[in-house]
Amino acid sequence: MDLGTIIGLVGSLMIVVVVLILDGGTPAELFTHPSAILLTLGGSLTATIMSSAFKASTKLPVLIMLAFRQNHFEEMAAIESLSSMADKARREGLLALEEESKKITDPFLQKGIMMVVDGVDPNQVRQVLETSIDEMRVRHKMGYSLFNTAGGFAPTFGIIGTVMGLISVLKSLSDPNKLASSIGAAFLATLWGLLSANLIWMPLGSKLKSKSDEEAAYRHMMLEGVLAIQAGENPRIVREKLLAYLPPKEAAKESTAAGAEAQKAKA
Repeated sequence: MDLGTIIGLVGSLMIVVVVLILDGGTPAELFTHPSAILLTLGGSLTATIMSSAFKASTKLPVLIMLAFRQNHFEEMAAIESLSSMADKARREGLLALEEESKKITDPFLQKGIMMVVDGVDPNQVRQVLETSIDEMRVRHKMGYSLFNTAGGFAPTFGIIGTVMGLISVLKSLSDPNKLASSIGAAFLATLWGLLSANLIWMPLGSKLKSKSDEEAAYRHMMLEGVLAIQAGENPRIVREKLLAYLPPKEAAKESTAAGAEAQKAKA
């Protein structure tokens, strides 16, 4: 599970509840008028479905689950694997990687290595793999854009709910006892519109975008590794090149560890 998503969602809801209590209210007041919730959440969702591709809209439950799921990209394992293949290719030739490619579980990396083994031109290898990454990002954008769209509609539907509530308020002017509660109910729709947009829809969209960016960076790292292997670069250079994709501290740590191992090997 992605702890960032869980902590952020739970923490923001707790802040809203605490502030509500400090202002003299209770969390139950948020649910006193289900019509406000139905209008803001239901309205924003249906408007999103209407304005987006239906195929993408059907994946909303899956996309919500993805936002709570942690990405598992083992960068160092991939770097070590690519460095090992670079060493084998220099010693035995690119054709020796054919057996290695059958053991690769990542389809993207396997495709790249197989093209190298088949002798595909480096420019074409880059073009094919970059196209694969671009298309992946397009698919991901269709997903996280749904949440951004819903986040844009939610406040508007909240205002619509408030206007509808104020119409009811005007009808109750002759009864002062109902006036205060009617006004509160009217503005509750606006509150739900703002809360759902800024605590649910837009944060989920941003989370999915960050996951997409993380996966794209991981695949770009593998792309550069594949091209370095095809170019016959020194395995140590390949490793250092790929370490540049890691955070600076982690890259420096791994580089230092590799240097220490090299010194022990020489000794």
